[in-house]
Amino acid sequence: MTEISIGVGPHPQPWPTDARYDAELLANGDTRNVADKYRYWTVEAIKADLDTTRVDLHVAIENWQHDMNIGTIVRNANAFNVAAVHIIGKRHWNKRGAMVTDRYLDVFHHQTVADFVAAVGDRHIVAVDNLPGSVALAETALPKKAVLVFGGEGPGLSDQMVQSSEVMVAIEQFGSTRSVNVGVASGIVMYAWMQQHALNK
Repeated sequence: MTEISIGVGPHPQPWPTDARYDAELLANGDTRNVADKYRYWTVEAIKADLDTTRVDLHVAIENWQHDMNIGTIVRNANAFNVAAVHIIGKRHWNKRGAMVTDRYLDVFHHQTVADFVAAVGDRHIVAVDNLPGSVALAETALPKKAVLVFGGEGPGLSDQMVQSSEVMVAIEQFGSTRSVNVGVASGIVMYAWMQQHALNK
C-alpha cells in the first residue's frame, strides 16, 4: 500500500521572514490539518487572521459526560469560523476529535447553565434537540446573533437549558433512527445558520 503524505515538507530556502511564520515548521515541514494559506504559520498568527473574518455565531455544548462528540462540534465550529465556543458543566473534554482546532477558537467554560446565560448576555439562545415543543429547522428563521446549544449524546439538553432557550429546533428525519448523532447535527445546524446569514451575502 502506498503511504500518503500529509501536509508539506521543509520550506525551500530562502525562508520567508514574515513574523507569521514558525521557524520550526519551516525547517521540518508542516503536517497539520490546516488550509494551504496557513502552511508554516504559527498558531497565534492563524488565530489572529481568523479573528478578522469570524461570523457572528456562538456554539455551546452541555458537557454532561465527557462526550466524545464535543471534539467534532468544536472542529465544525472551526470549519465555519464561529466567534466562540462555550463548554457548560465539566471543564475537561476529550480533545482528540477536535484535531487541535480548539487552538484556533476562543473556548469558554461555564460551571452552570445560569453562568452561561449571564455570560452570553443578549445573544439569542437556540436549543438543538428533538424534544416535544421543538420546531422544524427548515421552517425556522435562526436569529443572526445566536448561540446554538447542543447536549451530550444520549441525555441531550438539560431542562434548565431548554427553559433558558428562546426556541428549540429539531432536524427533520426520515428513517428509523430516533436521533442524528450530535456531532453531525451540529454541522447541519451551523450550515443552516450560514445559509441564512453568511453565504452569498
